[in-house]
Amino acid sequence: MSQIEAVIFDIGNVLIEWQPENFYDRTVGAARRKAFFADTEIHRHHEAIDAGASLPAMIDSLVPQYPEYEAELRMWNDNWNDLAAPAIPHSVRLLNALVDKGVTVFTLTNFGHDNFPMSQAVYPFLNRFDREYVSGRLKLIKPDPAIYAHVEADSGIAPDKLLFTDDRADNIAAAAARGWQTHLFAHPQGWADRLVAEGLLTAQEAAQ
Repeated sequence: MSQIEAVIFDIGNVLIEWQPENFYDRTVGAARRKAFFADTEIHRHHEAIDAGASLPAMIDSLVPQYPEYEAELRMWNDNWNDLAAPAIPHSVRLLNALVDKGVTVFTLTNFGHDNFPMSQAVYPFLNRFDREYVSGRLKLIKPDPAIYAHVEADSGIAPDKLLFTDDRADNIAAAAARGWQTHLFAHPQGWADRLVAEGLLTAQEAAQ
């Protein structure tokens, strides 16, 4: 029997792809996208969204600074569900299998408080977590140790009973430093194998 009491999923590049460059390449072309990303430093500004700022307000504040990119900036909000897409099917099946089996499942994600509900509206599986630890709501972001401490205190689960997967090595290292069980996500099959090894799913339940 597994000693794990809760499985914790990151979302971006674990359950849904987060490669907004792909959307802009399709929409405005690679050259325009490269200029837009470089000139506006949009990824840096997006970190403020993960930390609790309003996504629409951030876009409104950037448009006067970069009027030549107004259309692209508006897309960051208006086309959110095209940017944070598509779902990663095998990962979704793993999440659903855990939930259906009665395993406690959380999410710990760097995600804005405005746009997380937008993603939940189009991806029903994002509503299946027992607890949602969303950075934009908490105003704490990974890999700040405080966000991991919050999960421990709120859930009441000992660090070594938590199994966490994330695609970023720095986020995994911060969790491991607190004694969490961790898995650096590279592809769904590796995560499936870990869940089987932990006794949380059978090989059949974890299959693609």
